[in-house]
Amino acid sequence: MSTAYSPAGSGNGVAPAHIEISGVAGAAQQDPNQTVVLDHGTGAKLSRELVERISNTLGDTYLGTMEDSAVLDLPTSRIAFTTDSFVVTPTIFGNGDIGKIAVCGTVNDLAVSGARPLYLTLSLIIEAGMAMSDLLTIIASVRDTARLAGIKIVAGDTKVVRKGDADQIFINTAGVGVLERPAVSIRNVRPGQKILLSGYIGNHSIHLLSIREGLGFDRNVLSDCAPLNHMVDKVLSRVPAGKIASLRDVTRGGLCAVLHEHARAVNCTVRFERNALPVLPEAAMAADMLGIDVIHLANEGCLCLFVEPDVADEVLAILRDDPDGRNAAVIGEVGPATGPEVRMVQPDGTQITIEELHGAELPRLC
Repeated sequence: MSTAYSPAGSGNGVAPAHIEISGVAGAAQQDPNQTVVLDHGTGAKLSRELVERISNTLGDTYLGTMEDSAVLDLPTSRIAFTTDSFVVTPTIFGNGDIGKIAVCGTVNDLAVSGARPLYLTLSLIIEAGMAMSDLLTIIASVRDTARLAGIKIVAGDTKVVRKGDADQIFINTAGVGVLERPAVSIRNVRPGQKILLSGYIGNHSIHLLSIREGLGFDRNVLSDCAPLNHMVDKVLSRVPAGKIASLRDVTRGGLCAVLHEHARAVNCTVRFERNALPVLPEAAMAADMLGIDVIHLANEGCLCLFVEPDVADEVLAILRDDPDGRNAAVIGEVGPATGPEVRMVQPDGTQITIEELHGAELPRLC
């Protein structure tokens, strides 16, 4: 691919894999056209061939020039910049894969800052023994999702590690977007604002857990993984400036983590209604079977929005007009500045305090 998608020592960025002689011998017994081997990371012929297969699969979404850096033209002096890493298991699942998650996660992080995502880097740590067909399936998913989001991949890197040193493939990304309107910020949150969700919560985690545990829910509960930048742009371009206080994509830690983050940042009580949460019945059933609460589950295509009360209905209508927002709902509001607290209103009207999780309730799902 671009910049770092080529061998270190040859002027284009991929360092040789750290290998032992026994590892090389073992790799030689496998067909490098069918399986990733350690020699794909040495910076020699097989490395070049692997990079070419990746860049050819990415097609027109890849703008790299095989040099050490990508030189980019930006239409503004204000940019948003983010980075993320992805280690999901299984790497390929019912309606997506780690490549799709990597693009969506990076694009969405840029979008919720108010930026228009433009460019993405893609670095791959691949375990020796991974099927080449699986790798190219993931790269094709990166390409298709990048096209959907309207972004370009401008640089990348590949490393191959010994079998057992990774879980098939890990992906690291960095993203650049441009700020063409005032940025949204958690610092703009204040009492009286309404809290909205753009869609179902819990689907992504339930889908992957169902596959892992053989629960049988994965056919009816699909991952919500999607790039949300176009939906965010609709909201920010149609609603008067300043009316959207804060946006967050509801990923690791789930809704509970997002609400606690905002409560701490502005020293306010945040309230939400249990019955108002958009939850797919099958996802709720699976969560009950697993003994987990959907408010703690990771998502990959859900927004949490903090908006002024006079535009809440307008924002809700805009969200529901988008395919990824048709299950949007108003779930609560920001309460008084009496200290950081998250409270859930029960169906009977009583309120309980929701504590932030101390550690991990679930294995890593993104």
